[in-house]
Amino acid sequence: MTHLAIALAAVPFAVAALPAVGNMVGTNPGDATTALGKAGCTVGSFEAEDGKIEAKCVDPDNAKWEVYIDPASGKVTRIKPDD
Repeated sequence: MTHLAIALAAVPFAVAALPAVGNMVGTNPGDATTALGKAGCTVGSFEAEDGKIEAKCVDPDNAKWEVYIDPASGKVTRIKPDD
């Protein structure tokens, strides 16, 4: 197998290291921390922002992310790199 083929085969696993928009993570910090952790995003803190819950987390590659959660449904509404 060539190096390119090996690299391409690993791409789906790298992408799967974060939750996806629409994933249900829960409406309370305990449930959200557990669900985000299972998705590969270790939560450091939560804060309220623009009517959403913002979870600041770190992925397995130590990249920092902001995961926005709808407080009524518990679903992820947006994911972006932490600035």
